[in-house]
Amino acid sequence: MTARSPFLVSPAYDWAFFLLPPLAALVLGIMLSGTALSDQPLFVNGHETTALGLAIGMLIHAHLVAVFFRSHGNPRVFAQYPLRFVAVPILLWIVIAGSTWVAITATVVATFWDVWHSGAQTFGFARIYDRNAGNPPEAGRRLDYWLNQLLYAGPILAGATLVPHIDVLGNYEDVGATFFTRIPAEAEGHQRWLTWGVLGGGAAFIAIYVLANVRLWRDGYRVSPLKVYLLTTTGLCSIYTWGFNTWGQAFFIMNFFHGVQYLALVWAMERKTLTERLARFGRRAATLTPVFFFGSVACYGAGAELLDPDLTSLWALTMVVSLMHFWWDGFIWSVRKRDV
Repeated sequence: MTARSPFLVSPAYDWAFFLLPPLAALVLGIMLSGTALSDQPLFVNGHETTALGLAIGMLIHAHLVAVFFRSHGNPRVFAQYPLRFVAVPILLWIVIAGSTWVAITATVVATFWDVWHSGAQTFGFARIYDRNAGNPPEAGRRLDYWLNQLLYAGPILAGATLVPHIDVLGNYEDVGATFFTRIPAEAEGHQRWLTWGVLGGGAAFIAIYVLANVRLWRDGYRVSPLKVYLLTTTGLCSIYTWGFNTWGQAFFIMNFFHGVQYLALVWAMERKTLTERLARFGRRAATLTPVFFFGSVACYGAGAELLDPDLTSLWALTMVVSLMHFWWDGFIWSVRKRDV
């Protein structure tokens, strides 16, 4: 039996696009902090931003729409869930565009789902490296899942970026729902207790995690150095940036490496399928494939970020793309289904 490579794609590809991005994003964010790119105001459709804010916004939207190359561009995947891929987004767009309540709720859901989803992405990479080390798909799976959520969401709940994350609840003031608008102030007033709760619960969970993995190791579990490295660097990056935001670039840092990892994953998994679908162009298909993939997601990213939010129908479309990205990712990538 041929031994499986410990890497998802190749040593160079994995290190460049999956393993090093968390630390690289941290260094880049620190270097750009305090520069004109991060501090000089720009006004887009009447809204103030910065060049760095504009760039990371484009990357975020680009990586969100890239899921369609997996969901709709891969015939094998599309055939499994046609209703989820066609009917649900259409219906969701109709209700978001037609109801202010639903539109605000969609924004709130997307904000918190994004936190959960980001932890789940690192969990997915960790499980792939675990599988490639020769471990069964279920060994330590639940522990890995909750560890990743702790490492990503924990620093937000306990740190400097909690209020910016929950400020989105203030949008309910537009529809007179004052109960939700009080939550940010209440959370800020009790953040000390949230911090101690996360620290205490987190420390206990990490102790349980280590002991459980020692037990798995004694039963034949093979420790993946790549998984350990990924979880360690991503966790430290998350704790430092979300927890302290020393350089004021937490949003940029965390979304930069997340977007890079995701685009690299979709490209690695769907490049062959996309090239086959462009076979009508003959020898040019191989050249057109990266142009079409990266060009299309970049165009959407730029359009979505530069969009006037007062254009309700188009703004609703960007919300549908965001929500479908979070939802579809939960079932179209699975080590257990051997789809990755």
